[in-house]
Amino acid sequence: MAPRIWVFAIVLATGGSFATPQKPDGSSLGIGTAPTLAHTCLITSDVKRLADFYEPILKLKAKWSGPDYAELRTRASILAIFSEEAQEKYIPGSADAAKNRSVILEFEIADVDAEYRRLQALVKVWVKPPTTQPWGTRSIYFRDPDGNLVDFYMPVKAP
Repeated sequence: MAPRIWVFAIVLATGGSFATPQKPDGSSLGIGTAPTLAHTCLITSDVKRLADFYEPILKLKAKWSGPDYAELRTRASILAIFSEEAQEKYIPGSADAAKNRSVILEFEIADVDAEYRRLQALVKVWVKPPTTQPWGTRSIYFRDPDGNLVDFYMPVKAP
């Protein structure tokens, strides 16, 4: 099976039944359905290393489509991992592996403190230990082997 090629690091797909975007007064913007973020694709120089990192982190098994592409299907979307070499072949000059410093991969989980303890042996670079954020979540932040920032968070229960 040939690997699926994603033109952008984040692919937007439409489909299904979605609410029509509205103006603040509740009237329709008239632009059709809202897109669904279906995939986030990480471009890397080492697909196996990154897939091997995310499998135990997310407690998911990667589905492979050849050596250049793996994906992990979460409840809400797919985290895809694609080789820098293949990306360059199909869309020259479009991506640089391990250069992300502006996107955070955020995963909602059930228990931040339990995950923090579980991940101690798996994560090498911690950015922030369990912290209750002013916006109402409890989070841990860490980096994957390519330096991408990952946030595991849970909503804070009301007192």
